[in-house]
Amino acid sequence: MDEQLFFKKLNSLCTSKEIFDFLSSVEVMSDTMASGALQRISEVEVDDNGLKNPEGVLENDVFRALCFQFEFESSKLSNTGLLNALQALIKLRIDPQSTLMASLLSEGEERLGKGQLTVKNLCALGESLLELEGPSCATLEQIVNHMQEQDIEKWSPGEMVMTYKMLQVTVREREQYQDMLNRLNSVALTIVFQLSPRFTSIILNSLVVLHQTQAVPLVTALCKHSVKNISYFTGDELVNVLEAFLYFGHCEQIFTEALETHIPKSIFTMHPQTVSKVMQYCCQKMILSKPIFDAVAESFISDADRFTTDQIAGYIIAFGTLNYLPPSASSLFRKLETILHTRLSHFQPRTLLNLLHSCVLIQRYPVNFLPKIFSPYFLQQLQAQPPGLDRIVTSQLTRLFLTVTLECPFYEGPKLFPKYQVKAFLTPHSSLDVHLLERVKTGLLYLLKKRIYFASEISTPYFYTVDIEIKLDEEGFVLPAGQCEEVHRRIALCVDGQNRFCVNSHNLLGEEAIKQRHLQLLGYEVVQIPFFEIQSLQNCRKVAEYLHKKIFPHTYGLNC
Repeated sequence: MDEQLFFKKLNSLCTSKEIFDFLSSVEVMSDTMASGALQRISEVEVDDNGLKNPEGVLENDVFRALCFQFEFESSKLSNTGLLNALQALIKLRIDPQSTLMASLLSEGEERLGKGQLTVKNLCALGESLLELEGPSCATLEQIVNHMQEQDIEKWSPGEMVMTYKMLQVTVREREQYQDMLNRLNSVALTIVFQLSPRFTSIILNSLVVLHQTQAVPLVTALCKHSVKNISYFTGDELVNVLEAFLYFGHCEQIFTEALETHIPKSIFTMHPQTVSKVMQYCCQKMILSKPIFDAVAESFISDADRFTTDQIAGYIIAFGTLNYLPPSASSLFRKLETILHTRLSHFQPRTLLNLLHSCVLIQRYPVNFLPKIFSPYFLQQLQAQPPGLDRIVTSQLTRLFLTVTLECPFYEGPKLFPKYQVKAFLTPHSSLDVHLLERVKTGLLYLLKKRIYFASEISTPYFYTVDIEIKLDEEGFVLPAGQCEEVHRRIALCVDGQNRFCVNSHNLLGEEAIKQRHLQLLGYEVVQIPFFEIQSLQNCRKVAEYLHKKIFPHTYGLNC
C-alpha cells in the first residue's frame, strides 16, 4: 500500500481494534508505516491515567508481531522507523528493562556514536532518553555535542524546543554551552510568532533554569506572544510563564489586561496552584487587578475546602499585601476563619504567620489564633523552620503584637515576649522616595524658614520610622524638632512615593496603610503627601503653598 494512503486511513481510525483490523489487511508495511501504527495506537489508547486497555493492546497478536519484528530487526530499521517506534513504545508504558526496549535503545545509541542521526533524529532520541532515564542520562550530553555542530537556523520550532529541554539537564556550569545558547536565543527570537502555547512555556522555563538573564529581547517577545495565548495555556504552562516573568522582572500592561479577561471567565475550572501563582505574580509585581482579585475571592469562598494550606495562603496573602478588600470580603474572611478553626495545625509555621500578618494589614483581626502564634511552642517551631527567626519573621510578629495592642484592646491572650520584638520594622530600601523627600524638605524650609523646625527619618519608640516630624505647642506654634518639653501635637508627614502604592494606582500598599493607621492611634496627626499630588508642582513656592494647605489648613499667618 502507498504510504500516503496508509497514513490517511490510519489517522482516521479511533480505536486500537480498528487499527489492528486495518493492519491485518495490509500485506506489506515499511518500518515507517509500522512505527506510525504504533504511534497512532499510543495516541488513541493513552490518556493522563496511562494505557486505557492494557490487555486489548499488549496481548493483541498484531501488536506482538510488530514488537517482535522491531526487536529482532532493529539494525535494519530506518532512523525514523527506529526512533518513532521507541517513542510510541515509551508512551505505551512498555517495560524499559525489556529486551525490546534495550534493543531499540542500543541501536539508537550506536547510530549516535557513528554520527548517522539527523537533527530530527537526535531530538527524537533525546526526548526518549529524557522520558526513560531522566536528567541523569549521560548520553544526552553526547546528543547536545552533536547538536551544537549543526546549523540552528535550519531547525524547526520543535527541534529548538527539544534542544532547550536537553540543555536544561546537561548544563552544569553557568558558561557551559553558552555560545550555543546565544545562537539558539537569537534564532528563537525570529520564530516567536510561530510558537505554540506549549513551546512558548517550555522555552520560558528553560531560560529561567539556564539563567539566561541576558536574553531580554527574547523574554519580551515571548511575553507579548503569550498575550494571545493566555486562554490556551494549560495550568502548568501558565505557571511556567508567570514564573519566568517573575524571574526576569518582566511586566507588560497588555499581559495583565489579558489575565484580567481570562481569569474571571476561567477561575472555577483553573487548578488552585495556577491561581496561587497568578496571585503571587500580582503580589510581587504590586498589580492590584480588581477583576482578578474579585474572581479569586469568589473562587475561595466556593472551593477553599479542597485547597492545600499553601494554596489557601497563596489566595489570601495578596489581598493584605496590596491592601484590597473585595466586595465579598465578609464571606471571604468568614470562610478563611472556618478553615483555620478546622485545619490550623496543618499549616507550616511560617505559612500561618504570613497568612495572619496579611489579614491584619486590611483590618481583619485573627484574635482567636494569636494565642497560638505568641506561644513559646509556636515560636520554637518558627525558629526551627529555615531560615528561622530572621528579620522578616520578627517584623511580622511585632506588627501582629502592635496591632492587637492598638486595635484590639479587648484581646487578653498571651503577648509577644520582648526578645522576639524588633527595634524597628524592616523597611525595604526602596520604600522611601529620596528625591520626593528632598522636594518636600525644600518646600518645608521655604514654608517654616528654618531647618530646625522639622526632622526627617525619625525612629519612634513604636517600631515605625516617621518620614518627617513636626512638633507643635498648645497654641499651635511650631517647635524646634529637638525640643521635648511642651509638645502638644506631633505631625507625621508620610512622603509616599510611587513605590508605596500598587502599580498604576493610588491604592496604598498594606504595610504603608497599617503604618499610617497605627501612627494615628499612637497620637500622631498623619498627613499624607502622595507623589501624585506633588509631582506636577513646578517650583519651591508651589510646593510650600501645597504643604501649607495640607499641614496647616486652618492657619493663615504663615507667610509663603
